[in-house]
Amino acid sequence: MIGLGTYAYFWQHSDRAPQPLSLIGAFEDTRTQGIDLFQICDYAPLEQMNDAELRNAASAARDLGLTIELGTKAIAPEHLSRFLKLAEIFDAHLVRSMLYGPDSRPSLAEAETWLRSSIRDYESANVMLALETYEQVPTLDLIGVIERVGSDRLGICLDPANVTAQLEQPRTCVEQTAALTKNVHVKDFAFARQPGWVGFTYSGAQMGTGLHDYAHLLATVRPRERGINEIVEHWLPWQDDPATTIRTEREWTRATLDHLRSTL
Repeated sequence: MIGLGTYAYFWQHSDRAPQPLSLIGAFEDTRTQGIDLFQICDYAPLEQMNDAELRNAASAARDLGLTIELGTKAIAPEHLSRFLKLAEIFDAHLVRSMLYGPDSRPSLAEAETWLRSSIRDYESANVMLALETYEQVPTLDLIGVIERVGSDRLGICLDPANVTAQLEQPRTCVEQTAALTKNVHVKDFAFARQPGWVGFTYSGAQMGTGLHDYAHLLATVRPRERGINEIVEHWLPWQDDPATTIRTEREWTRATLDHLRSTL
């Protein structure tokens, strides 16, 4: 399935928007665009919601016919347990996370131990735990941890844009992780010269205009054939004012959806 995630609504959700979009508002907008999947990823208000608010959001998603995935950071056992409970509320069958969290930075050995202590509960609940490729952990180290834990409910959320900051090649990351990939984050990216030609900015680009060889990812990972969901998100820099930024964010979403649909 093709889905939208909270990072596709980054500025619309933010306090820089005149009227920040609620989570349910993002659900409703997702359905108006003909999309049936939404990933609530790194959305801080989620962990502040009480049980009634959580169940109200989950009910709204069900009423709209949306499949929900969840996303967070950190793999401390108590944190993963909390998100497994949230997954039950939202009937979510995938939780994306990262080895490091805001308050935890385990060694690879500690990460393996923590994952072993949590993954059996994920297996019992039939929930996939997908760890994202990103610049703080070399891709081969992430692969090693996942392979040593050895669970069919543990895999990779592939985001090749992130690993460039680790001086890794996105195409290489795609090829290394293909067999373990369980979820894909879809965004384009590019380098732009700083004013005066003193360095570069690495940032998002409208899908199809940047450096991401998405055709290579599709051919290598084969997400459609393997039932792997593709979640749209953006790295959109602030565009000087709220109206321009939000309009551009929505244009990028439409462009990405059009690009993905053209490859079906």
